[in-house]
This record gives sequence, structure tokens and C-alpha cells, in this order.
Amino acid sequence: MKYDFTSIMDRRGKDAIAVDSLGKPGGFAPGAPKEGFDPIPMWVADMNFPTVPSIPAAIVARAQHPAYGYFEPTEAYFNAIIRWHQTRNGADPALLTPECIGYENGVLGGVLSALACAAAPGDGVLVHSPTYIGFTKSLKNAGYRIVHSPLVQDENGVWRMDYADMDAKLKQYKIHAAIFCSPHNPCGRVWEKWEIEKAMEVYKANDCLVVSDEIWSDILLDGHKHTPTQLVSEDARNRTIALYAPSKTFNLAGLVGSYHIIYNPTLRDRARALGSKSHYNNMNVLSMHALIGGYSPEGAEWVDELCQVLSGNVRFACDYIRDHFPGVKVSRPEGTYMLFLDCTDWCAAHGKTIDEVQKAGWDVGVAWQDGRIFGGPCAIRMNLALPLTRVEEAFRRLDQYVFNA
Repeated sequence: MKYDFTSIMDRRGKDAIAVDSLGKPGGFAPGAPKEGFDPIPMWVADMNFPTVPSIPAAIVARAQHPAYGYFEPTEAYFNAIIRWHQTRNGADPALLTPECIGYENGVLGGVLSALACAAAPGDGVLVHSPTYIGFTKSLKNAGYRIVHSPLVQDENGVWRMDYADMDAKLKQYKIHAAIFCSPHNPCGRVWEKWEIEKAMEVYKANDCLVVSDEIWSDILLDGHKHTPTQLVSEDARNRTIALYAPSKTFNLAGLVGSYHIIYNPTLRDRARALGSKSHYNNMNVLSMHALIGGYSPEGAEWVDELCQVLSGNVRFACDYIRDHFPGVKVSRPEGTYMLFLDCTDWCAAHGKTIDEVQKAGWDVGVAWQDGRIFGGPCAIRMNLALPLTRVEEAFRRLDQYVFNA
């Protein structure tokens, strides 16, 4: 490996909620470990790897100029996004122009601006479940009515969309706006092209605006390929607002900076007008330069190595669960770096509650996350974006102190 994915970073005291918030009351962070166990952060969805060197280089180069006043996105910013999507996602540069790209302070803010193009508070919004907690909170805060269409697991444990259920829910509740998560969080599916095509036919038949969250589109495991929702058909391109960010790809959530791609000019005008109403949906100059540094040839090389590392971590974790934790089920993710563990059978066999399982892990420093907030009644979400030695140590502790204690 050219880049460093093995060093263990000490993030304590560096403003990282992944470690500094453990055990604090009033939040949703895991409990602090007992004495003698150091924390292994495996909950909040950021990474414990140093980012690609081209990003801090770009930030430092811009920060050395001692003026940070008002600015506008540069041509280099738009060109970096277009080049990234052309080379990695197959976008047509003749169609993906700077006019199609708009800044968003965050994907969730972009989701709300996009939904408001077709829905009002009180209206239903279709979301697949299990569901990312950010969608749930944002929709509730904005007054939307969440309608879940459950994903179902096939005979091989692969999560699939239930197209008949989607169609029935859209019709029953007269829904004209849906959130589509691709790759899916927390299940880790990288949808195949035919699956997206079939979903878009359902949305088209029900005149439904699609807000496609593709923030995980660069984190692909074991050779899986991402298909942008907007590229499966002309209709999909015109009825979809897609949201992206370098934050998951390069661990930049603390810098804040996302963007939308909207090909339909009418939707584009509406989304931009709605996003501008607060006057706070404006880019941070260092965030802009971080994106340019990441969306570079060096950034692409780094991401390719990252995906190899994460693929190895996922293989190790899923194989370990299969071989050592009978009763714990997990569908091997195809993208993201999250596992979604179903502990239903294990808890029933051992007379334990999911709260007891979670706390047993927290006590020995495995800071994993309650999966119930994502819609799994007896689930735990687990972040594997750490050096393999830390993943191995976490599973050793889970084996000794939790699942086979």
C-alpha cells in the first residue's frame, strides 16, 4: 500500500465525537469503557484513517493566504466534480455542466430542500427501512410523514427492494416524493442497475420526485460498482435530485460541504430557491479547497486503496461472526464501511436483551451503536473503518467478553 491505513490515530482531544463524547450524558453516544479497556470507536460513521495527503496540502496552501473573506466557487471546484463523476461514475460531461451542480451545507439539508420541491409538511415521504437515522430525524423535524417500505432479505440474505410494496404505499398514501439511498445505509447494498431501473419505473408510474442520497457512492467493496440513479434512463435524470459529498469518501464531515446534481432545470431552480431561503447555505472556502484536493488523481488512487482495506476488514468481520458468534446474523455489505448486526436469535438463545449486549461491548471499549434507531428491533450498527489490528482486537473482546463470555 502506498498510503497509511495501519497507523492508529489518537483522536482524543481533537474534537472527535467518535471518542470524546463516549460516556457523556444527554447524547446518543455509547457508554465509556471500564477501567483497563481503551475505546475502539466503531459507531459514528467517520473513519479512523488519516485522509489523503492532497487534502491537507490544499487546505494549508489556501490557509497560508491571510484573507478569508467572501468568495465564490471557482472553476476548479466545478471541474473537479465533473471530472470525478466522469471518470468514476460514467457521467457525460456534455450533460453534467457547472449549472447542474449546487452547493449544500450537508446532504440532509439538501434532502429537505429537494423534498420541498414536491411535498409540504404533513405529506408522506417514502423511505426504505431499515432507515438512516438522519433521514428519520430530518423528516420528522420538517413535519413530513414517514412511510416505510421495508427491504426484504432473499434466500441468500441479500437485502432487496419490495417493488410491489413500494407501489402500493405510493398509491395508498398519495405520495409524490421519495428518498432513495444508494448505496444503502445501514444495509450496505450497492444496487445493481436493473434494481434501480425497476425502482425508477415504480416512481415514474406514481409521478414521484426521487431524492437520491449517494454520499456513500465511492465506498465500494470487493469490486462492486455504483450506478448513479440519474444515469439509468432519461426519465430518471429528469425526476431525480442527487446528493453527494466528499465527506464519507475522505473523512471530511467536520469541514461541512456537500453538493447536488440536478439535470432538470425546473427542479434545479426550485431546489436552489428553497436552499437559499436561510441565507446560510454557503460554502466554506477551506471546504472547497479540500474537495479539489480530494477529487484529484491522488485522491482517486487513495480511494482505490481505501476500498481494498475496507473490503478486507469486512471479510474478516463477517467471517468471524459466522465462525464464532452463532445466532448473530449479518448480510455482508457491498458498499459503505458499516455492518448491521441482527442479534435476535442470539439474544433469545441466551436470555439477553439488546441493551445488555450493547453495554457489554461498551464496557470493554467496543463503542458500537444501537441499531434500533435505524429500524432494527434487535440490531447493532458497527463501523469497520479502522486499521485491521483494531478491528481484530474489537472482535477478540466481543468473543471473550460478550458473545462467548
